[in-house]
Amino acid sequence: MAAAAAAATPNSMLLHRPSPKAAPSARVPARAARIRCQAVAAPSAPSPLAAAGERGVYNFAAGPATLPLSVLQKAQAELVDYRGSGMSIMEMSHRGKEFDAAIKKAEADLRALLAVPDTHEVLFLQGGATTQFAAAPLNLCASSSDPADFVVSGSWSDKAFKEAKKYSAASVAWSGKAAKYTSLPADFGAIAQNPDARFLHICSNETIHGVEFKDYPEPKNKSGVLVADMSSNFCSKPVDVSRFGLIYAGAQKNVGPSGVTIAIVRKDLVGSAQPITPVMLDYKTHADNASLYNTPPCFAIYICGLVFEDLLAQGGLAEVEKKNQHKAGILYDTIDASGGYFICPVDKPVRSLMNVPFTLAKGADLEKQFIAEAAKEGMLQLKGHRSVGGVRASIYNAMPLSGVEKLVAFMKDFQARNP
Repeated sequence: MAAAAAAATPNSMLLHRPSPKAAPSARVPARAARIRCQAVAAPSAPSPLAAAGERGVYNFAAGPATLPLSVLQKAQAELVDYRGSGMSIMEMSHRGKEFDAAIKKAEADLRALLAVPDTHEVLFLQGGATTQFAAAPLNLCASSSDPADFVVSGSWSDKAFKEAKKYSAASVAWSGKAAKYTSLPADFGAIAQNPDARFLHICSNETIHGVEFKDYPEPKNKSGVLVADMSSNFCSKPVDVSRFGLIYAGAQKNVGPSGVTIAIVRKDLVGSAQPITPVMLDYKTHADNASLYNTPPCFAIYICGLVFEDLLAQGGLAEVEKKNQHKAGILYDTIDASGGYFICPVDKPVRSLMNVPFTLAKGADLEKQFIAEAAKEGMLQLKGHRSVGGVRASIYNAMPLSGVEKLVAFMKDFQARNP
């Protein structure tokens, strides 16, 4: 008994099930069966950990990524019976009044967060940001011979460029490949733009390599537009949407679960897609149908709406950015103060506030030990992307300050134990 008590933990006690009572030895006389129908309410109480505002682990995954606990708890409470409708939002018609209200509020709250002007459409799409690699040139270029410029600052902008070559005369106006994608153009004048390019494409934050634009270049072509894949820093800070012809972002990093992609596109750019454009990649299809041309990812959009409410409740994106700067500052300061034990290869002026890649000077074996020991301490998904290795801490909006504080304390302890 003593050994069993010593091995018990708060979490293991939560899983403990009392033993069933022993069946009586005497035979109980049979009684006439009576059938009663009774509605059983679904359990609504959150787990003890959730009730305490904790989940026991910190999820540093790059995406799908951590979501605000309050959002998950609200979704849990509404899952079976959405606001008195008697249905889950996952099973109700996307053309019913309940979901219509949900998607309209999600759009209105996103417009409020980013101060999206009336000149731009907000679209809830499917297919991930990767589908937008094709949709952008198909909608913004009149033909496959129209030029388009790309700043290739990492894996995702490189993929976008390669896909766009199928539907436009895409070219690389600047590349960070020679520096292993650890920098961005210090002078936007160094971007060798085609003066006839229909658009200039950037990835505002490279999830894998951890470089982030702090400002944005302007297209050299005065009638061209700026296009940005903002998947991994979407809604992490204020953005002047009016500077962009198109912003697109997969939701699964900062604003929701996987399954929905958000596009913010200037209205005058909608309606001129190339003839070969599939109906589901034509922005006009979705703009004309309020993102309801076909069945949308209803639950994912609903969760995005809850996240937008949460961001507004925090005071908006200016306040959110301050929190993100503070979290990232703590982590980068720890790396820089380690005497070279931990190394972040990214140029300091363009270090990402969202994705922090680093290596250990002593090599891959110690990195594996670091990741394994961190996981045992409840810090998960710290392994770097398979293409680059190392360690990566993704500290999106929903990563609490306590998660970063625990990580840096572990880093210092690990260094002391493994000099």
